[in-house]
Amino acid sequence: MGLAIAHQLARRGQAVTVLSRSRSEAAGFVAAGMLAPHAEGLSGALLALGQRSLEAIPAWVEQIEADSGLSCGLRPCGIVVPFASATERDAYPTASLGTPLDRPDLEREIPGIGPGFQAALLFEQDGQIDNRRQLMRALERACSAHGVAFQEGAEVLDLHQEAQATAPRLTGVRLRRAEGDEQLLSCGKAVLACGAWSARLLSELSVFPVKGQMLSLQGPIGALARVVFGPGTYLVAREDGLLVVGATCEPEAGFAEGLTPAGQRQLQAGIDALLPEAAQWPPMERWWGFRPCTPDQGPLLGASPLAGLELATGHHRNGVLLAAITAELITARLLGDELQAADRGLLEAFRWDRFSPRAPAAGMPAVTPAG
Repeated sequence: MGLAIAHQLARRGQAVTVLSRSRSEAAGFVAAGMLAPHAEGLSGALLALGQRSLEAIPAWVEQIEADSGLSCGLRPCGIVVPFASATERDAYPTASLGTPLDRPDLEREIPGIGPGFQAALLFEQDGQIDNRRQLMRALERACSAHGVAFQEGAEVLDLHQEAQATAPRLTGVRLRRAEGDEQLLSCGKAVLACGAWSARLLSELSVFPVKGQMLSLQGPIGALARVVFGPGTYLVAREDGLLVVGATCEPEAGFAEGLTPAGQRQLQAGIDALLPEAAQWPPMERWWGFRPCTPDQGPLLGASPLAGLELATGHHRNGVLLAAITAELITARLLGDELQAADRGLLEAFRWDRFSPRAPAAGMPAVTPAG
């Protein structure tokens, strides 16, 4: 999220510095890269935000590839959501936006699909991007090509502010550099894109970590043409046959690091149910990360409690999908661009203070954070 916004700002001639405690913590390196607002069954304002971003992604990727000289691995391959029955399929929130499949159709789309699935929805408009191996690298190079400065290993300790008549204003950040010394960096505008750690800098933000574990297998090239978004497990096949399998959902884990036997068993059970033959494919990697979640699973976008500080956090499991629209909206706000009414409405729906004392935004279901 931070790189996407930095890239857009730099393309508009702004001087940008990215402060990063550890690039390996970024959720962009952890996620599977599904572009799935319809396959995930999103609704209300979150579906609208996802659809806007999905439409923007091809042009956004084209910019990044032109600036970096690298491929981002975008694949509009379509996503299949399998169900145990046609009744379950037809009750899915986005069923009207997909193509219904029966068991023979499903077997043609996903050869070797497990016997427990008798129906499905095909969302041909959804797809994937190889975020872990390609997109993140391309974004870093595209930022560098436009003069973005990086301070890797720099941990922001707190936000400096001055009182004003309306809201306090950001004046700078105090950070600890990789060498161990502390520094006050003055700034009048900044973007908080700290993911699951965001509330450590602004305690008013309703953002908490939801741990996820993943693994990858090396399958035959072309063995799986579509992404499979199953119950509790998804399978994302890259062009070279690498199969990304995810992901556990562990809100109770907090920031506990590392793989767990229970999490890995859950992923293996998902493989066995969805694509039994893949259980014999050789394992390649196992990893974990922390999704930044909010009570309604929607992001925090735009204005913050501090004037001059914009928010781009809380994207939960849709960060890669929502990067394009988030970068567009936050860049527009920072540069004072006139926004369309629909975009102003989206920003309003994802205000940081929508949980209290304001009521949840329309179309955003309330979810109580576990743990």
